[in-house]
Amino acid sequence: MAARNLGLGLGLRNVHFEHILNEWPQVEWFEAISENFMDSGGRPRYVLRQVAERYPVVLHGVSLSIGSTDPLNFIYLARLKALAAEVRPAWVSDHLCWTGVLARNSHDLLPMPLTEESLAHVAARVIQVQDFLERPLVLENPSTYLAFTQSTIPEPDFLRELVARTGCGLLLDVNNVYVTCFNTDADPRAYLQSFPTESVVQMHLAGHQHCGTHIIDTHDRPVLPDVWELFRLAWQLTGGVSTLLEWDGNIPAFGECHAEILKARNYIGQHFVPASIEDLPARDAVSNPVDFLVPQVMRDTRWEQA
Repeated sequence: MAARNLGLGLGLRNVHFEHILNEWPQVEWFEAISENFMDSGGRPRYVLRQVAERYPVVLHGVSLSIGSTDPLNFIYLARLKALAAEVRPAWVSDHLCWTGVLARNSHDLLPMPLTEESLAHVAARVIQVQDFLERPLVLENPSTYLAFTQSTIPEPDFLRELVARTGCGLLLDVNNVYVTCFNTDADPRAYLQSFPTESVVQMHLAGHQHCGTHIIDTHDRPVLPDVWELFRLAWQLTGGVSTLLEWDGNIPAFGECHAEILKARNYIGQHFVPASIEDLPARDAVSNPVDFLVPQVMRDTRWEQA
């Protein structure tokens, strides 16, 4: 029950809007940051609608704060659900993190202590979110800069159990694996080999800043060679899934971003056949992809939406 491999995609960034609308480049899919579009009825929303009519689109959030102890923000979720209903994304994703407390947003993706208590807390919240959105949620492994002494569960095991309890999907950020493992003195290849790759729907690639003693996840430069090599292993372990380049600072021209993600072809198996836009179903024939990862034992009517 894997999601369709959309191929190699790019983040939809406003500095590229004019190029995209004028050229309709041969990109296989786009990922839109949910918060950049969900509160706008103006040009950004117009651009996203236009893009969604011509390309597969995924929504990727940064403010769900699934790990917070604050109550879930159902006003936020209602806006996200409305945006998803409008642009009909292949899936909706966010991060395994918290972004604030006491209704204050830190505007950062803060890591969680990985314990049985936090696992139960997050699993209950994921189920609530999925019930509200009427679709599975896809969660990404965040970059971290330290390890909590309270943590008792390795992150791959935490994510595997979260999938088992909720039926959510996973977004494997390969750059985040590299950053986290360097910062916590862990082996990134061993991390990947223990990751629940059977539940991965999508992968991310990005650049980072190496500061000698630590790495900062900056998304402001090309993907580094060591991350590309780690991606080679991730591709093999996942069997190949939709892969996207994130570039959020010092964003170059569209052509340079596109050329960067196309480097992925050098690291993937010959069996990879990207989905062309022409091969995708007509827009009026696409059903809401709400059951792409839910295990059979968890199927119920909440996922059977048209």
